[in-house]
Amino acid sequence: MPTPPDTSKTLKLERYNNYLRKFHSTKLISASSKLLFRATLLIALILILFFTINYPPLSDTPHHVPPHHRLHHHSLLSTSLFSAGGGAAWEKQVRLSSTPRRTNGFSVLVTGAAGFVGSHCSLALKKRGDGVLGLDNFNNYYDPSLKRARQNLLSKHQVFIVEGDLNDGPLLTKLFDVVPFTHVLHLAAQAGVRYAMQNPQSYISSNIAGFVNLLEVAKAANPQPSIVWASSSSVYGLNTENPFSERDRTDQPASLYAATKKAGEEIAHTYNHIYGLSLTGLRFFTVYGPWGRPDMAYFFFTKDILQGKSIDIYKTHNQKEVARDFTYIDDVVKGCLGALDTAEKSTGSGGKKKGAAQLRVYNLGNTSPVPVGRLVSILEGLLSTKAKKHVITMPRNGDVPFTHANVTLAFKDFGYKPTTDLSTGLRKFVKWYISYYGIQSKTRKESQATGESG
Repeated sequence: MPTPPDTSKTLKLERYNNYLRKFHSTKLISASSKLLFRATLLIALILILFFTINYPPLSDTPHHVPPHHRLHHHSLLSTSLFSAGGGAAWEKQVRLSSTPRRTNGFSVLVTGAAGFVGSHCSLALKKRGDGVLGLDNFNNYYDPSLKRARQNLLSKHQVFIVEGDLNDGPLLTKLFDVVPFTHVLHLAAQAGVRYAMQNPQSYISSNIAGFVNLLEVAKAANPQPSIVWASSSSVYGLNTENPFSERDRTDQPASLYAATKKAGEEIAHTYNHIYGLSLTGLRFFTVYGPWGRPDMAYFFFTKDILQGKSIDIYKTHNQKEVARDFTYIDDVVKGCLGALDTAEKSTGSGGKKKGAAQLRVYNLGNTSPVPVGRLVSILEGLLSTKAKKHVITMPRNGDVPFTHANVTLAFKDFGYKPTTDLSTGLRKFVKWYISYYGIQSKTRKESQATGESG
């Protein structure tokens, strides 16, 4: 009888092979897990870095700043994905809005188009047949709903506003790729003298870094646009000459806001000198009127008088009345359009200067300073309500005791001539304010009450 084959060696070999397969499989799974873990960790680190850069922590904003005053940060992600990446429909809107209707009309990029001066200028340019494209980041320095209302008004006149930030280089580059702008009216800025003591970084980011970013994109554009931009009467700072002339010294700013605007004038000189950009700075003097800024005295005085709250009226340290050269918005708009119309072409191409370019700066004021007490008296009459006045010494917060514009140069070069006195301008503002906020004037209430009792 034959001996059965010995299978013990075969079984041992199979068991050994199974063991090796399981061992290698376990090693492979372990290695894969480690690789997956490392890849996940790397992606997480990249995402953390990205969001740290684009979404600064709340601690960057001082804790004592009220939430509604903390500026809204627009990241490269939001502007690039939702604006520049809007596709064919978005580009069509951009082109349509910026195409002029009149012969030899301008194609103007208006930064800060949802702002006070920006919305008025955009409307005036569009009405005369120029192409207008707006850019605004809709931050919440003051009530964004007012900016949205201005946006809706412009939309009814076929002015499209791109929601984005000056510091978003890819977005600005995209806009200049889509549209060969002939002009830029640069009005976007962090405004306000006193707020600079609470949130100084916002002024550096917008008024200096944002301006430089715009100039960097404009210098590389072909053709280079002519640029008219908003400086400020604040650059005169502690100047004692009266009235303020463009020839006066501006090296003593009294506030960070003023310092950033003065820096803007020096930066403009640099880009004009090196790259041939045509640049015109406009020093605005206390602009007021319908659709104005709620942080301005005439605006919040109106609100507080109607609500029966007391208002602070400043006097100087030597007990003189504070005075301002209040300038009505329609006069300022005429000045802005005059500056655009007389702006010469930039001389550079592809970032290289080909010849000397125009560099100008002008005062745009009303030439007649009015004491703040007189402003309050006019508002009392228009609102039929007595103000609860609280007269105090002006704090050292960057404000200056008076402003007074000499506009001889602007009149000579483009016929600038303000025509609206403060009483007339405030009457128009109060009419808008009561209509916009749905407020019944005291006079109307009294007449209605008399009619009902009769």
